[in-house]
Amino acid sequence: MRSHQKEFIEMILARQVLRFGDFTLKSGRTSPYFFNAGLINDGGSLASLGACYAQAIIEAGVPFDMIFGPAYKGIPLAAATAIAFAERHRRNVPIAYNRKEAKTHGEGGNLIGAPLEGRVLIVDDVLTAGTAVRESIGLIKAAGAWPAGVVLALDRQERGQGPQSAVQEIQSAFGIPVIRIITLDHLIEYLEAGDDSEELQSLRNHRRTWCVAG
Repeated sequence: MRSHQKEFIEMILARQVLRFGDFTLKSGRTSPYFFNAGLINDGGSLASLGACYAQAIIEAGVPFDMIFGPAYKGIPLAAATAIAFAERHRRNVPIAYNRKEAKTHGEGGNLIGAPLEGRVLIVDDVLTAGTAVRESIGLIKAAGAWPAGVVLALDRQERGQGPQSAVQEIQSAFGIPVIRIITLDHLIEYLEAGDDSEELQSLRNHRRTWCVAG
């Protein structure tokens, strides 16, 4: 496990961004854990998160020209990632994001920020059904730009509509890479370094039932 992955797991556990229990997801499946990126809600934790995103992107080696954050949770994630590139890696990365409803006055439209052009990297928290990512890819292509890939905080590794995971479905459908700060496998690996807890066993059972390797 890379140092930024361990740092990320420690942060989401300490801030209860990741909680254990009995949860129902958008997909209707039950899950023994829930990831809520909305609880990363102050400057310090956003700075740490942005640094983790930036490091994951750098280590993946995916070429890109700008970052796009899908409304709404993707907006602060994209901003934090761009700031991390500027402060830690001396790269000034343009960002853009969308509104869920188009604005008819002022600047108008449903896109805000830098013009969508070149290779655009989509930054989001998790991917369940992939709806926000698919919509983002449509917006990027409609603007004449090209989706360079997707970056996620957490890959749940759960199967989508078929035998592939939701991440694998996006990769297959659009031919683009999906970068993850961590996967469920990383989370289990981290917990295995401690006591064999009830939460750890629940995650193992969930992985066995619903998840795809990789």
